[in-house]
Amino acid sequence: MNPSDPSTAGKCPFMHGGHTSAGKSSRHWWPNALDFDILHQHDVKTNPMDPSFNYREAVKTLDFDALKKDLHALMTDSQEWWPADWGHYGGLMIRMAWHSAGSYRVADGRGGAGTGNQRFSPLNSWPDNVNLDKARRLLWPIKKKYGNKLSWADLIVLAGTIAYESMGLKTYGFAFGREDIWHPENDTYWGDEKEWLAPSDGRYGDVNEPGTMENPLAAVQMGLIYVNPEGVNGNPDPLKTAAQIRETFARMAMNDEETVALTAGGHTVGKCHGNGRAENLGPDPEAAELEDQGMGWINKKGRGIGRDTVTSGIEGAWTTNPTKWDNGYFEMLYGHEWELKKSPAGAWQWEPKEIAEEDKPVDVEDPSIRYNPIMTDADMAMREDPVYRAIGEKFRKDQAYFSETFARAWFKLIHRDLGPKCRYIGPDVPDEDLLWQDPVPAGPTDYDVAAVKGKIAASGLSIAEMVATAWDSARTYRRSDTRGGANGARIRLAPQKDWPGNEPERLAKVLGVLEPIAKETGASVADVIVLAGNVGVEQAAQAAGYKVEVPFSPGRGDATDEMTDAEAFDVLEPVHDGYRNWIKGEYSVSPEEMLLDRSQLMDLTAHQMAVMIGGMRVMGTNHGGSKHGVFTNREGALTTDFFVNLTDMRYNWVPTGKNSYEVQDRRTGEVKWTATRVDLVFGSNSILRAYAELYAQDDNERRFVDVFVETWAKVMNADRFDLVP
Repeated sequence: MNPSDPSTAGKCPFMHGGHTSAGKSSRHWWPNALDFDILHQHDVKTNPMDPSFNYREAVKTLDFDALKKDLHALMTDSQEWWPADWGHYGGLMIRMAWHSAGSYRVADGRGGAGTGNQRFSPLNSWPDNVNLDKARRLLWPIKKKYGNKLSWADLIVLAGTIAYESMGLKTYGFAFGREDIWHPENDTYWGDEKEWLAPSDGRYGDVNEPGTMENPLAAVQMGLIYVNPEGVNGNPDPLKTAAQIRETFARMAMNDEETVALTAGGHTVGKCHGNGRAENLGPDPEAAELEDQGMGWINKKGRGIGRDTVTSGIEGAWTTNPTKWDNGYFEMLYGHEWELKKSPAGAWQWEPKEIAEEDKPVDVEDPSIRYNPIMTDADMAMREDPVYRAIGEKFRKDQAYFSETFARAWFKLIHRDLGPKCRYIGPDVPDEDLLWQDPVPAGPTDYDVAAVKGKIAASGLSIAEMVATAWDSARTYRRSDTRGGANGARIRLAPQKDWPGNEPERLAKVLGVLEPIAKETGASVADVIVLAGNVGVEQAAQAAGYKVEVPFSPGRGDATDEMTDAEAFDVLEPVHDGYRNWIKGEYSVSPEEMLLDRSQLMDLTAHQMAVMIGGMRVMGTNHGGSKHGVFTNREGALTTDFFVNLTDMRYNWVPTGKNSYEVQDRRTGEVKWTATRVDLVFGSNSILRAYAELYAQDDNERRFVDVFVETWAKVMNADRFDLVP
């Protein structure tokens, strides 16, 4: 570049803003294009660990006792750069762990503590997570010491658990095994608001009817973990807040008793921070200056620490002894009358009308100074809602019962997305099997697999019946919280046996054939369902001219009704399945977007998604026997015909409805096939068309069959945690 040349002067030869081109990204120019990043966001390229590294094996070598000892010591080792309230970090560590786990929602299993996602945007910069960056920095020396044997995901929630122990709670237990991610979870939909803490009305059909909140969301506003502590849209009204709490906590998998226990237990210790002006705080971590080194909300106009800390804007502690596990929360909440006040930061909070001086909590730095305790609108909901009040009064009278209930609810909160108990690691894993862990007994492995396959092959079931039933059993798996899947054969139990997407009549017919085979051979029904799908795939490959054997590992167990919380499984019901070309109704989200969401939850890449769609179509597995997308004259054979005919320019694709098309011969106008949006997107989207063209080539038929078999086995084994360390 010649600086004196006016055509080049002032131009920088480097790309700006971290983009891969000097201009705008494709998403800028085509914002409605399908976003395949959700299928590839945790690609191995983002993982800095050696490919052979296995965290779940590494953590087993951790010195668990030494780690817990170090965490206990940390709680009272107050640091000058960020001093502990009353000399104890318990409240801060608990809030960090709470907000890590509390982002979980049952609708899609996303959020939660299982990946250490609080380190990354947007969670690291949510308004509700102000100053939790300080908690993680306080933990850094411990993380540094134990290195690869200890993930951030495990450390964050363990720190909260140890905090409770250090303040006197007998905890229920703890399990390690959460593996860190190295990139933000961009697949998680947190809402479409364009600003933090925007009024929550947009999330609801009617903000006064909490059940109308948009799915899969659980928090009431963008940037909050659950509800607004000042009231609905910042307007105090305990009964309205109670209604939002009930819906929000239900979407976090908590019942009323667990909700009261968690609210009370979370507020038995620690305090709120609002002794200052929020406008004095610097930007959040993602927007902070380089010299701030990833820490946000720095107060450069004042102390910003100790008694002058600003977090929520509410100021004060809930109990007389905020570093002690006791029953003080209920005594304070129910033992006084309360009135609305404003904090120094201008936030609404409730304070007692009258209180003895000795019952007031002391200042975090000077024990000679006492202040009024406070309650948030969420706390007042525990007082004013009659159901919550009855539970709270029971806890007030029986501290031992409260402590036990809270300990169990806390354990559930921080383990809900870790998956089944077989994934738990460490010396403090409780022996008890809990219903919310979706327990499945171990299945038999000593039966004759070949004999079972022979009986299935001679049963008279069609390829489509066998493959569709196995697929429906396995497709419920979601990597987000490792729930669902074929293990347990819950497809034969309520509620799954009655789901419209599972075609109850067809399902009953197939199970009527497979269950006797399981009984005769000593195999589990779960294994036989999967084996039937494998037999179907093998037969379809044979019909296409290829001999294959689908990998299979016996050992799945059969769950019972007593092991199954039917209500908890309701959220796994599919309302769409692009792989079987079915959608339950009309939705604001397009069928192809729903396909991506389902594929991501099933841990499939875009390539694997394309192969599975092509194979499922030609095998005739569409819901209800629909012919949409069955672009073949050899239905039942595992061919590449779906891709060959999709890319054949002899045809026109003509819309006949919102989600229906005709495939017409250009020359004669004859209707050759019919299709849906999910079918045609594999020809219209440039990325998917690249895969379609790959498998439409004459030389890739065998490659297609091999990849289909490999991916099919992956889907069938997704929940076989007993097969991996």
